[in-house]
Amino acid sequence: MSAVAAKPRAGSWDVIVPLGIIGIVLMMVLPVPPFLLDILLSFSLALAIGVFLTALFIEEALEFSAFPSIVLIATLLRLSLNVATTRLILLHGGEGSGAAGSVVEAFGRFVVEGNVLVGLVVFLILAVINFIVVTKGAGRVAEVAARFFLDAMPGKQMAIDADVSSGALTSDQGRSRRKSLEREADFYGAMDGASKFVHGDAIAGLMITAINLIGGLILGIAHGMDLSKAAETFSVLSVGDALVSQIPALLISAAAGIVATRSATGDQIGRAVGAQLLGRRRPVMMTAAILVGLGLMPGMPLFPCLLLAGGMVFAVRKRALKPAEVVAALTVDPANDPKRSAAEVDAALSVDLLSLEVGYELVGLVDVARGGTLLDRVASLRQQLAKDLGVVMPPVHVCDNLQLAPGAYRVLVSGNEVGKGVCRASRLLAVDPSGSAPPIEGERTIEPTFGMPARWIAVRDKEMAEALGYTVVDHATVVATHLGELLRTNAHKLLGRQEVQHLIDVIARTAPKVTDDLVPNLLSLGDVSRILRNLVRESISIRDLRTILEALAELSSTTKDVEQLTELVRERLSPHITSRVKGADGTIAALTLDPRLEEVLRRSLREIASGSGGAVDPEMLRNVTATAEQAMKKFSAISATPLVVTSPDLRRYVRAILERKIPQLAVVSFREIDSSTPINVLERLAPTPVFAQ
Repeated sequence: MSAVAAKPRAGSWDVIVPLGIIGIVLMMVLPVPPFLLDILLSFSLALAIGVFLTALFIEEALEFSAFPSIVLIATLLRLSLNVATTRLILLHGGEGSGAAGSVVEAFGRFVVEGNVLVGLVVFLILAVINFIVVTKGAGRVAEVAARFFLDAMPGKQMAIDADVSSGALTSDQGRSRRKSLEREADFYGAMDGASKFVHGDAIAGLMITAINLIGGLILGIAHGMDLSKAAETFSVLSVGDALVSQIPALLISAAAGIVATRSATGDQIGRAVGAQLLGRRRPVMMTAAILVGLGLMPGMPLFPCLLLAGGMVFAVRKRALKPAEVVAALTVDPANDPKRSAAEVDAALSVDLLSLEVGYELVGLVDVARGGTLLDRVASLRQQLAKDLGVVMPPVHVCDNLQLAPGAYRVLVSGNEVGKGVCRASRLLAVDPSGSAPPIEGERTIEPTFGMPARWIAVRDKEMAEALGYTVVDHATVVATHLGELLRTNAHKLLGRQEVQHLIDVIARTAPKVTDDLVPNLLSLGDVSRILRNLVRESISIRDLRTILEALAELSSTTKDVEQLTELVRERLSPHITSRVKGADGTIAALTLDPRLEEVLRRSLREIASGSGGAVDPEMLRNVTATAEQAMKKFSAISATPLVVTSPDLRRYVRAILERKIPQLAVVSFREIDSSTPINVLERLAPTPVFAQ
């Protein structure tokens, strides 16, 4: 048979492992010849050594995800071998050398030099170390690790779902991370159970050894051996059997402890110990000095202390001469690691363009496992805003913030708060859109998005509130609606050069000539970005980017002024602007400017342009703004879009006057309205009586 044919294929393990486990169980009831028992005992010892070394060299616990299963198999193997060796010891132990296997006899005679008492003491010490120290400690660590990981799972799942909903991760990447999270949870749960196997194995080793000793003495005397001969024969074999089982058990227990504590180091145990023990020069040198002092004390051996002190000094100096290792040694001290420190500083400089922070009571809104729907609503918001404004919003980074009140949330743009609100636990928000609904039991509040009167009501009162004319919404709807309005209001702040370049790249796939001629030949990317931001700032959609770029390509030959180009592009977008402000009856309800006010504003603009003043009386501006605020009620009464229609040359000026006090009041020029659309003038904005004279 060729070497290739003799080598087991990877798929052969699917058959080898199950058959091996069945063979392990059968060993408990079937006789095993001594030569085969020697092979299996050697295999058990080799398996324990291999598992222990593998645990030392892994960097993450999941790299050895099969460890709990291997612990179970190794435990079954040792118990089966204990039963098999017990059978041979009791049946053939008195027949001479090698009757119970060479490995058992070697451990009983050569390892402890045939001294049964020494062997028993060594065995008991190993059993105590394994049972009380290693096994108990590893079991406790595994239990705590499993508990902490399960407690942290909702937060980790929330983070994954938030990244998927915000677009930071694809759905396939999200599924992969969730699968990895599930595997990690299963692993820590299995590790907690595996520690119980190791604990039980230590107890079984003690009991089997006692049975071997007592049973061997009884059988030896029954077969005509005197008491001393029976004690010598069966005690040596029992101790050898105990040691050959206890050493692999101790290795497996130690491996369980190393794997369970792996997350605390995050590196191979050898590198972690070397870096952290020898990575700081002062403690090592102080330890070496103390060793020298101990060696000089009367009665203390000088040579071992000097040898150890010299070795420590040599190790520290050797590490100091290797820059690559110095960096690894200092990773536990970020203040001394320039590379890591610089990376952390760079990470601290980064600011999420758009983020939503929630208090701990609102974590359930974004936790899909607990039925949270906010992430789906955020994803829908991004799609809706892309349709309405033509802007691809950046991913929304959703996270919890323990510094916020339990039911509070806030929205940040480039790290700056642009809006916030509070939700009451176990309550629904009943909004009174008309302002005239009958009172209902609940905490008075103001709806955070549009400032309408509302109440926080009990869940049981939902149907009654709806019957009284209230609009009842849950926490997810409150946050999503507020977030959507804030995104619309601040969309221009999210439209940087990178985002504009992305939009241009998208349109270039279908209209490459337009983009090639415009940027950078006629206008720079910065100028185009400013024009698009001006449009989005006043809720003008840039979704029809081809029309906008075509207009800029034509108009940029006459002027390069960004503000003037913005006004000219708005006129090209008149169909879109008209459809946005037109009512259901096909007319446009609007405020207009009194001719006297128009004349005052034009005179002011002329004086500003000539440098001879031009300031408008603040009292007049306050009166105009107050009149516009009063007129907002008329728009609400007819469910129309608040709008002011003015002359093209005054549009920007009027917008600047009104936007600070009434940002929701749109200002358009007559050229931006389709000439076939009738305008219903609700009120004229006039100057004060002083100016009217």
